[in-house]
Amino acid sequence: MSLETQAQENEPEGGVSGAYANYVLGVLFVVYVFNFMDRQVLSIVIEPLKLELGLSDTQIGLLAGFAFSLMYTFAGIPIARYADRASRRNVVTVGLLVWTSFTAMTANVGNFSQLFMTRIGVGIGEAAGSPPSHSMISDYFPPRRRATALSVYGMGVYIGIAAAMIFGGYIAQNFGWRSVYLAVGLAGIPLALLVRFTVKELPRGYSDRVAGVATSIPEQPPLGEALKTILSIRSLMLIIAGTAVQSLAGYGLMVWGAPFMMRIHGMSQTDVGLSLGLIFGIAGCAGVLSGGWLSDTLGQRDPKWYMRLPAFQAILGLPFLGGFLLAEDSTTALICFAPFYFIANMYIGPMFAMTQSLVPPTMRATASAINLFIVNLIGLGLGPLLMGFLNDALAAQYGAESIRYSLLSVGAVGGTAFIFFWLASTSLPRDLAAARAAATAD
Repeated sequence: MSLETQAQENEPEGGVSGAYANYVLGVLFVVYVFNFMDRQVLSIVIEPLKLELGLSDTQIGLLAGFAFSLMYTFAGIPIARYADRASRRNVVTVGLLVWTSFTAMTANVGNFSQLFMTRIGVGIGEAAGSPPSHSMISDYFPPRRRATALSVYGMGVYIGIAAAMIFGGYIAQNFGWRSVYLAVGLAGIPLALLVRFTVKELPRGYSDRVAGVATSIPEQPPLGEALKTILSIRSLMLIIAGTAVQSLAGYGLMVWGAPFMMRIHGMSQTDVGLSLGLIFGIAGCAGVLSGGWLSDTLGQRDPKWYMRLPAFQAILGLPFLGGFLLAEDSTTALICFAPFYFIANMYIGPMFAMTQSLVPPTMRATASAINLFIVNLIGLGLGPLLMGFLNDALAAQYGAESIRYSLLSVGAVGGTAFIFFWLASTSLPRDLAAARAAATAD
C-alpha cells in the first residue's frame, strides 16, 4: 500500500488529501536536502580552505564538529519546545532563512574565528529544521507507515551530501571555494517562501486520532515533566545511545571521506565530488528506504524488528568499511564504500519512527530534539574533531597515511551500536504498548 493510499484511507471529512500529504513530505524532504548540503559542503572544500586560511586538521575538525554542533544541539531543545506549541511550519521557515543566510556569509570570511562564527550561525538555524519536521510528518502519516515516510524524509541527508559533493566539487575547482558557499546559501531563500505559503499546519496528533491510536491530544506538559517522561523510556534511551555511537563514525566519515580520497589516492576535487557524491546519494537513499520498508514490514509481525534491523546493520557493514580504508587503489576503495554506505544507513527510518512513536504527540518535537542533542553532541561534535586530532597526532609517524588509520580507528567504534540497538529491541514492544495505552487513555 502506498503512502498516498494509506493517507487517503485515514482521511476524515474536511481533512487533507493523500496527495497533499505527499506534497508536504516532498517539501520537507527538500528542506532537509538543503540542511545537509549547507553543513556538508565544508567537506569538499577542506583542502583549498585549509591552504588559504592556514588551518590544521584539528581546527577543521573543530569547525566541522563542535563549532556547528554545540549551538545546533543546545538551541534544538528550546526551539523544539516552542515548535510543540506554536506553528511548526513557521519555525522551519525562519530556521531555513537563518542557516542559508549564514552559509552565504561564509563566502566572505577571512580567518578561523570568522569561519567559526558562521558555522555557529548555521548550527542555530538548522536546529529549527528536523524536530518540527519530524512532528509534522508524524501528523500527516499514521503509525503503521511512519517509518517509511520518515525514511523518505531521511533521504534528504544523502541527496544533500551528494549535492554538496558533486556541485560543490565542480564549483570549487572552477570558481573557488567561496563561490560554493555563496551559491548554496542563496539557493535556500526561495525554498523558505515555498514552505511558508504552501505547507499547512495540522492539529497535533492528527494521524493518531484518525488511525484510532489516540482519542484526544492533551496540552503540552512542562519541560521538566516532558524530560522525565522521555528519559524514563528505556528503549528510547538505548536507541539514542546506539545512534550516537554509530554517528561518531558516520559523521567523521562524511567530513573526512573526501580528503581521504584526495590525500591517499590523489583524486581531484571534481572526481572525488562526483564519485563519492553518487555513492552518498544512491547508496544512502537506497539504504534508508530499504531500512524503512523492511522495518515497517517486519515490525508488523514483531515490533522487535524495528531495532533488530539496525542492530544487524551496525556490524554487517564493518568488513566493507575496512575494505574502503585499506584498499591500495581508488577503484577498490569506492567499490567497497558503496555497500558499506548502503548498509550503514538502514537504521535511519526505524530510529526516527520509534523516536516519534514512543512519546505522546505533544512531546514529539522535544523527543526529536533530545535525540539530536545527544547524537549530534557525540557524533557530529566529537567524530570529525577526533578524526582531525588523530590525523595531526599520527602524522609524525605515518605522514599522509595517518588519515587512513584515524578513520579506521573511529569507524570501528560504530559497530558497537549493535549492543544498544539489540538491547532496545528487547524492551521495545512493552514501551510501544505503554505509549499506545497512554495515548488512548488521554
